[in-house]
Amino acid sequence: MPVRSAKPDLSAPARRAYEEYRHNLTTELDLRPATVRNYLSDVQQFMAWFEKQHNQFFALDAIATPTLTTYRDYLQHDLQRKPATINRYLVSLKRYFSWACQTEQIQRNPADSVKLVNETTTAPEQISDAQEAKLMAAVERENNQRDITLITLMLHTGLRVSEVCNLKWEHVVLQPRSGYLKIWGKRQKYREVPLNSTARKILSELQLEISPEASDVVFVSVRTGGKLTTRAIGFIIKKYAERAGLDIHPHDLRHRFGYRMAKSTPLHRLAQIMGHDSLDTTMIYVQATQHDLQQEVEDIAWE
Repeated sequence: MPVRSAKPDLSAPARRAYEEYRHNLTTELDLRPATVRNYLSDVQQFMAWFEKQHNQFFALDAIATPTLTTYRDYLQHDLQRKPATINRYLVSLKRYFSWACQTEQIQRNPADSVKLVNETTTAPEQISDAQEAKLMAAVERENNQRDITLITLMLHTGLRVSEVCNLKWEHVVLQPRSGYLKIWGKRQKYREVPLNSTARKILSELQLEISPEASDVVFVSVRTGGKLTTRAIGFIIKKYAERAGLDIHPHDLRHRFGYRMAKSTPLHRLAQIMGHDSLDTTMIYVQATQHDLQQEVEDIAWE
């Protein structure tokens, strides 16, 4: 997520307008605290920009559509924000001015006709075969069966970190030549994730080392005795990645699985395995990276 700027100073009129909107978001709408903070931060940044840019106090009726398009250009060219970040700001402002219009503080919504900027979907960075080998070598040197199983399983199932945290032994189905995990993913949507021979072997070895009766979760925190948290898994992967001299994060392991599977698996099947609601999400794994495209054109070079 993009880093937000520090809270800017606002004039008294801007502060009053800000507080009125904050009251609406916090008392009249059922929004998560993080969502409220994001909306307010985006509006506050705009108010501060307006006062500095125009050398006048903020007022809702002083904002016209060109003001907002100028702000969009400022974000894009002066601050060089990414398209997704710019659109986040614009959506927050569209919501704010829509509310101001509904409460009859302004007669016309100046944000209605403001267009979002085009976003180019970029494929996530891929972990190479060599990087995967370095990561696993670092894990195996530690000889910690839990961590070996954790990272191997993520590489071979594409589970989300939260799904790994919540994995229980009763969700693991191991058979001689097949197996699968019972997963409840986003919005508690159920799916069954098949286990290949590598994943089955590593889970069986973990079962032999620990007593599943001692804990119902597969990956247990040594410190608490309960399930690992997403933060703890992030720390574990970061530790081994640093030892291997790599910059790898938990979600990179899910992407590694997606890329490898996309080479031979139909997209609708891969979406089912990974728990994607839309094939558009799965499509990122078949989009070539800049390196791939460079290699393609190099292959026809004359020298």
